[in-house]
Amino acid sequence: MTSAPHVIKNATIVLPDRVTEGWAALADGQIAEVGDGQPPRDAEDWYGDYLLPGLVELHTDHLETHLRPRPRVKWPVQSALLAFDAQVAASGITTVFDCVRVGNDEDYDAEGSDAATVARTILDAQDEGHLRADHHIHLRCEVCADDVLDDLERVLATARADLISLMDHTPGARQFVNLDSWRVYYGGKAGLTDAQMDALILTKKAQFDRNYDRHRGALVTEAKRHGIVLASHDDATAAHVDEAIKDGVGLAEFPTTVEAARASHDAGIHVMMGAPNVVRGGSHSGNIAAETLARAKTLDVLSSDYVPASLMLGAFDLVRRIEGYPLADAIALVTRNPAQAAGLGDRGEISAGKRADVVRVQLSDGHPIVREVYREGRRVV
Repeated sequence: MTSAPHVIKNATIVLPDRVTEGWAALADGQIAEVGDGQPPRDAEDWYGDYLLPGLVELHTDHLETHLRPRPRVKWPVQSALLAFDAQVAASGITTVFDCVRVGNDEDYDAEGSDAATVARTILDAQDEGHLRADHHIHLRCEVCADDVLDDLERVLATARADLISLMDHTPGARQFVNLDSWRVYYGGKAGLTDAQMDALILTKKAQFDRNYDRHRGALVTEAKRHGIVLASHDDATAAHVDEAIKDGVGLAEFPTTVEAARASHDAGIHVMMGAPNVVRGGSHSGNIAAETLARAKTLDVLSSDYVPASLMLGAFDLVRRIEGYPLADAIALVTRNPAQAAGLGDRGEISAGKRADVVRVQLSDGHPIVREVYREGRRVV
């Protein structure tokens, strides 16, 4: 049974290659038609507001904030998930890859429940229709953690995953080449003393020597066996990128140098940076600025990382800061490009036949305000 189209007129529509004043019709969960000027039938007037594709978020660990709202406080998983989902949808995100940590680090207080329980709760809530956004599982695998392979096996025994990132947070490498930066970050985050941090450095370097090669190979094998997209994390050197190419990685998350970003981009690996990095004007850990990569045309994807609202804001900020940067290209960073990187070809752009995941946005003094959000043609915000 087909439904009557929901027709929107007088919208500023961000198409894949341009911005136009026009109309769009949504029907049966899809974008049925898109046109310039006035529509051929009665329509809802959007008074010039932007009509954007629903945002696609590939890497957010913000769920952890809801699972652990305070130190030593663990919140019920389903309640945390529903609050997180509402915040994501209100930020204009209609497809979200929820980061679930696999492998317990020495410096990490395990999230509100074990990874398998969190993943299963997300998928059950999705199947039962309780969530506003379309949720997918992104397993952030701590390659050097002693239990990462056992933890992954437990998760995949009961839940499906669509993305696996290969993370290595060894002090002195990748994100934390500078040990002083590592000490500042973890000293503040975990409240460790200098002596505790010295001991932790030795522990983590021993884990790297013991586990890195063996665990990374096994994780890559499991991802390929299950048809899961692979992401590298914090690549810093040409050698890191060569390893990613060899492993069949499709997404480079937060490369820390221009060299690594350029090499990944040239190899056809989607380069992803954090939208908070754009909004703040630089990396919180002293690495390369996302705006630098955007100016060099080596930035493919933005992620909200730890602030869901940053995804929309970051895209508009790039247009405001970089002279001649097209709005259509900025919006592609948070819609079409991440959808393609994740193998979701049915969404991410305003085109006939795509999913009717759309967002109404109004600008206020240059700041994007999310007014309405539709997932498969149904209003969720």
